[in-house]
Amino acid sequence: MPIKSSSGDTPEPKPSKLIVVLAFVRDEEGDLQTAFEPREVQSEDRAKQEGRKLAASGSYAGVLSWWRTADLVNGEFGDPVILFQHGDVPQMD
Repeated sequence: MPIKSSSGDTPEPKPSKLIVVLAFVRDEEGDLQTAFEPREVQSEDRAKQEGRKLAASGSYAGVLSWWRTADLVNGEFGDPVILFQHGDVPQMD
């Protein structure tokens, strides 16, 4: 049963925090492409750690770890906040 707010209305779902790690490689034309699907992680610390590990591997042109608020019910996302960035990465929208 949903918890009701003091006004008696059912509260709006709280936006969650989406924390992601992503790596990039260069294709034959030299353009940046994602190396794999974005990996969601459970904490900012874990995102930074994963980003550093991927960067240290030397296998990627760039690595980016970031978070943003995500209201999955309404499909709304906040501005990205970069946690770790290394090498060449595309500009975040």
